[in-house]
Amino acid sequence: MVQLIAAVSENNAIGLDNDLLWHLPDDFKRFKALTSGHFIIMGRKTFESFPKPLPNRTHVVITRQKEYQKEGCIVVHSLEEALAKVPEGENVFVIGGGEIYRQSIAVADIVDITRVHAVIEKADTFFPDIDKETWELHYQEFHPKDEKHPYDFTFQTFKRIKR
Repeated sequence: MVQLIAAVSENNAIGLDNDLLWHLPDDFKRFKALTSGHFIIMGRKTFESFPKPLPNRTHVVITRQKEYQKEGCIVVHSLEEALAKVPEGENVFVIGGGEIYRQSIAVADIVDITRVHAVIEKADTFFPDIDKETWELHYQEFHPKDEKHPYDFTFQTFKRIKR
């Protein structure tokens, strides 16, 4: 099963200058709970934005750089190659960035979104639109802003209804 996971603003913004647009501790907890123990696919820039590899996950990094290598990571040069590295029957999470999300939404089975209830004008990376003809909302859970969370947000899970 291919699952996309992202925190996305109301206007689909997800990042600026290879960094997140917000700090939402409950979103990080959900991300960790869902992805731990699984394969995660990401672009090179997303991988390099981490201070270190994420624990308890198998990292598959997509890059156009033919000589790129990172210890402890599977390095590939296309989404197809990345998906082929995942053993049959394993869940895989696509975690970014924008170009990798655009490529992978066509093969995804589930999209897990933290919908951040804000319009972020200053962004350079965006999540693709979730087409209502293709995806059906199966779960949502609203969280109001508080002292640790500067924005209201809603966890949403979409399942594919047609290819």
